Amino acid sequence: MQRVTSLPADDKMCGWYHTSRPRKPRAPHSGQSKTRWAVVGAGYTGLAAARQLAVNFPDDEVVLIEAQEVGFGTSGRNAGFVIDLPHDIGADDYIGDIATAKSTLKLNLLGQTILRDLVSEHGIDCQMRASGKYQAAVEESGVAVLDAYRRGLDKLGQPYEVIEGKDLPAHIGTSFYRKALFTPGTLLVQPSALVKGLANCLPGNVSLYENTPITAVEYGEKIVLHHGNGCITADKLLLANNAFGTRFGFLPRAMLPVFLYASLTRPLTEAEQAQLGGKPFWGVIPADPFGSTVRRTHDNRILVRNSFSFNPDGRPKEQYLSRFADRHRLSFARRFPMLPDVDFEYTWSGSLALAHNHKGFFGQLAPNVYGALCCNGLGITRGTVTGTLLADWLAGKRSELIDFLLATSGPNKNPPEPFLSIGVNATLWWGQRKAGLES
Repeated sequence: MQRVTSLPADDKMCGWYHTSRPRKPRAPHSGQSKTRWAVVGAGYTGLAAARQLAVNFPDDEVVLIEAQEVGFGTSGRNAGFVIDLPHDIGADDYIGDIATAKSTLKLNLLGQTILRDLVSEHGIDCQMRASGKYQAAVEESGVAVLDAYRRGLDKLGQPYEVIEGKDLPAHIGTSFYRKALFTPGTLLVQPSALVKGLANCLPGNVSLYENTPITAVEYGEKIVLHHGNGCITADKLLLANNAFGTRFGFLPRAMLPVFLYASLTRPLTEAEQAQLGGKPFWGVIPADPFGSTVRRTHDNRILVRNSFSFNPDGRPKEQYLSRFADRHRLSFARRFPMLPDVDFEYTWSGSLALAHNHKGFFGQLAPNVYGALCCNGLGITRGTVTGTLLADWLAGKRSELIDFLLATSGPNKNPPEPFLSIGVNATLWWGQRKAGLES
């Protein structure tokens, strides 16, 4: 019996969740059930895997289990960038090995296509727009990163536009940045609305149970998932719960649960929108990975996302929220001095599953147990495509992209505690300090 010793328990003030259309959660599971397929985690990966299993095995029931409410957890807490390009922060040019980058680009584009088609087919109201993204820099070191990224994009043969600081206010309203690199292929979404919409249009042979945290698992010829009100016995188990996969006994010390923090303002008034200027909908990611991500949303709010913490149990810590909200206010004031009276309505945290070698896991974890885990901060596209392809692989399908994922070495192991926490916390502290004005 594998006891699950830490369960998701996200903080309650996620702005994306509260500003998206309300949705009635599905009832928790109770009693005893049997199924051929069980999927744990109803984020992007789990929703995609359950959907594709249901398509590939139309006569089977697929049971999808979510510890919290769909749209409330990690998948609804990111910045909403559906990125097409490779985004390897471990490489100097964000691209790295060109063969790997080309396969990664194909994966991301397929993930985008899957989501685009679902949003269009089911009329999902998630404000999906092909807005591209600006990667912007303030410091000299950030400008050097943009130059390296531009060279990487040249190698990959991908389009971009260099925008000098004097021209940026016409795009994003602020003159804070010195330079930006605009790439046109990114989609922007309201992430919680997207996750809610994907859950609402699952095939009829998917049984979704929300607010059903799994507390123990028995592995063997059958997989038995225990929770507070019963159990689910499955022939096959798919884990799509990112860093919480370690709590199910797999990939120990391989995934780092790192939390990022975001704040969302109230809607800007018409006068404030005029003072800001620029385009009505845009997204900026920082040249420095430890800098600030900033968005202007469809409802004229400003999102600021920065500051990191390492929480080994995979659960947020309330004491960080007020501290990092102060950092968000400083970051906002630097970028938008023309908006001195705009306050934040929401501040929240969201977790990332990161690997030291920036690789994810795809494939078989144990007899009858499979997983697509560790998205390394690209959960929307990577989760969608790996969940879909894992279900295809289990149906006996093969493709160039499935073979690429199966051949990936997966996340490497980290040192044991206390050395792990000491090292990760030191890296986060130094990275945020070194980011300077980029944050």
